[in-house]
Amino acid sequence: MYFCAMQNLQTKLNEAVAFIKAETDFLPEKGIILGTGLGNLVKDIAIEKTIDYEQIPHFPLSTVEGHTGRLIFGELSGKKVVCMQGRFHYYEGYDMKQVTFPVRVMKLLGIDQIFISNVSGSVNADIEKGDLVIIKDHIYLQYENPLTGANLDEMGPRFPDMSEPYNQNLIKRAMQIADNKGFRAHKGVYASVPGPNLETKAEYNYLNIIGADIVGMSTVPEVIVAVHCGLEVFAISVVTDKNFPISEVEKVTVEEVIKIALEAEPKMTSVVKELLALV
Repeated sequence: MYFCAMQNLQTKLNEAVAFIKAETDFLPEKGIILGTGLGNLVKDIAIEKTIDYEQIPHFPLSTVEGHTGRLIFGELSGKKVVCMQGRFHYYEGYDMKQVTFPVRVMKLLGIDQIFISNVSGSVNADIEKGDLVIIKDHIYLQYENPLTGANLDEMGPRFPDMSEPYNQNLIKRAMQIADNKGFRAHKGVYASVPGPNLETKAEYNYLNIIGADIVGMSTVPEVIVAVHCGLEVFAISVVTDKNFPISEVEKVTVEEVIKIALEAEPKMTSVVKELLALV
């Protein structure tokens, strides 16, 4: 059963890639995933081609506010990029192979590095709303692993090493860029939870105890698949709510998250653009 499922996944990947290649002969070098409220980076891309997710065979559709749902091909900071303007989440009802499907597609299109952004909540007393966090490691707390089932040997090994999922050189350069620009930026550990509900105070406290600095509902599944298929990974988060110490926890709305993300987005965009120019 697993073998048949993996054959089916490979077929779906091949069909998606074939469709994209029929639509454009653009060959991307770098992949970008833009999270909630962080889609304005595309304004800086010299766009060659845009494809709506709904056009691409087997691509999921974005259902979350702040996720546009387009695959954008173009040039940014002198690099040929393919950019996901909107991502997918387990809580939308997709399984993890669907959530991470675009990462494998981008790999098959030829990228060698992937740059991932998200928004998160702070569970570290020193990290404030509007701060940037360069993700240095993660804690995976979601229900399903995207590599469960028979291995896609063509994409990567059965047991990929995860001792260093985020590229240390990219982290170092990004921190230097942020420091030079005077941005409040931290290196931190990202905890990935299922959602869609936000956490209780007890859960925020637990996340702090186990070593998380920030928490969100995405990113790690994509990172696992990216590492599996040999991509170098960089991930950056915009902190939209503060949840530690527990006495400072406030109720959060999607509207407030998007508002703070939009306010901090120029800082994130600036770091990503300059980092891309260096790689």
